[in-house]
Amino acid sequence: MKLIIFGLALAAGTFTACNGNSITSVKQNDVAKDTNLTTQRVFVEATQTIQTFSVKEIIADYLQLKNALAKDNGKDASTAANAIVAALVKVDMKTLSGAQMKTFMDIADDLKENAEHIGANADKIAHQREHFILLSKDIADLVKTFGNGGQTLYKDFCPMANNGKGAIWISEIKEIKNPYLGKAMPTCGSVKETIQ
Repeated sequence: MKLIIFGLALAAGTFTACNGNSITSVKQNDVAKDTNLTTQRVFVEATQTIQTFSVKEIIADYLQLKNALAKDNGKDASTAANAIVAALVKVDMKTLSGAQMKTFMDIADDLKENAEHIGANADKIAHQREHFILLSKDIADLVKTFGNGGQTLYKDFCPMANNGKGAIWISEIKEIKNPYLGKAMPTCGSVKETIQ
């Protein structure tokens, strides 16, 4: 009988020891998985925070504005200008270096002011085009400082715009579609620079 009780005790001890090791292994695996997930989460959050400033959205909105003016469409030009203002508000200044921040602030204030004027004057296309002259200079400066957003752009020039003083604009196509003269003289102008 003692032998049977001793055998049962030994079996129970072995069973408990095996389960104990199993529980310890499971707990260690859970900790490793939790640590791995936490590390991945921190990496993803850090990557999202460290994203660099991109001009892509601002350029896309500008190009819509330019195309609307080329078609003499003040309403669509207004909508695109308002989108530029909204894109400027979304810029996370923490992603910029000190020098970039200073340059961006210099450009962004004028860019926003001119976009607001264009946005508020859907029924005054001549007024929109006056501000588009200044807005285009700001966009050219923005592209020069922060890049072209990964697309080939063209700096075009119309000698007749701005009361014969001439004015530039940025385009996504090589073909001239003049935003200053619209349908009256759609091909007036020339490509002055390719921005790659």
